[in-house]
Amino acid sequence: MATRRSMVGRKSARTTTERPRRPAAWPTSRRAAPPKKRGPAGPPLLGLILIPVAVTLGVTLLRLGGELMEWSPRYFSRVAGGGLAVVGITWLVPIVGFYLGYRLGRAGVGPSSLARAAGLPLAALVLAPALAWLGSRLESASTATGLITVWAVASVIAAILAFAAWPRLGAVLVTYAFAARVPVAGIMWLAIQRNWGTHYDAPPPGFPAMTPDSRWLWTGLLPQMTIWVSGTVMVGALFGALGWLAASRRTGAG
Repeated sequence: MATRRSMVGRKSARTTTERPRRPAAWPTSRRAAPPKKRGPAGPPLLGLILIPVAVTLGVTLLRLGGELMEWSPRYFSRVAGGGLAVVGITWLVPIVGFYLGYRLGRAGVGPSSLARAAGLPLAALVLAPALAWLGSRLESASTATGLITVWAVASVIAAILAFAAWPRLGAVLVTYAFAARVPVAGIMWLAIQRNWGTHYDAPPPGFPAMTPDSRWLWTGLLPQMTIWVSGTVMVGALFGALGWLAASRRTGAG
C-alpha cells in the first residue's frame, strides 16, 4: 500500500514539476510592402501607331505608283535617294513624332524632363554624322559598302541616345519605324529584281556592280533597317518632345 502511494506521489510530483513543452514557433508574418505606384500606362501601342502606319503605307504606295507612271519628278523623283521629292515618307517623321508625343502627353505619360527629352535627340542628330565622319577616315570605309556600314553603325549608336531621352516614346517610334521601312525594303527588292527604273532600284553614284540580291542587301535592306529606322527615332523623338509640351500646355490651360 505504501509502495503504491509512493509511486502515485512520484508520478504527481513528476507531473507538477515537468515543464510544459514549448509550442512550435509560428512563422512570423511579414508585413506586405505597399504596392508601388505606377504611372499611367498610356494608350496601347497598336492604337498609337495604327493611323501613322496606315498613312505612311499609303504615301509609299502613292510614291511607287507616281514613279512607275512617270509623274512630275518634283513630286515623284526617280533619282537615287529620292531626290528630296515632295511625296515621300521621310517628311512624315516630324509629324508622326509630334503626334505620338501629343497622344502620350494627353494620356498623362511624359518624359522625366523636357530638357532631356529634347536635348538628347538633338545631341544624337549631331553625334550620328560626327561618328560617320570619323569612321569614314578608316581605310575599311573607303569603299561604297564600307561607307554604308559606317553610317549604319553610327546611326544606330546615336539612335540609342535618342531612345534614352524618353523610352516610352522611343519604343513606339522604333515600332513605327520598322512598320514604315519594312514595306519599303520589300518594294526595293522587287524594283531591283525587275529593273523598274524608280528611285527604289537606282544605285548610288559610283556604286560597284553587284548581283541584284547583293545590291538589295547593301542599298535596300541594310540602310532601311538601320540608317532610316535610326533617323526616324532621332527626329521623331525631338518632335515628340514638342508634342508632349503642346499637350501639357493644353492640359494646364484646360
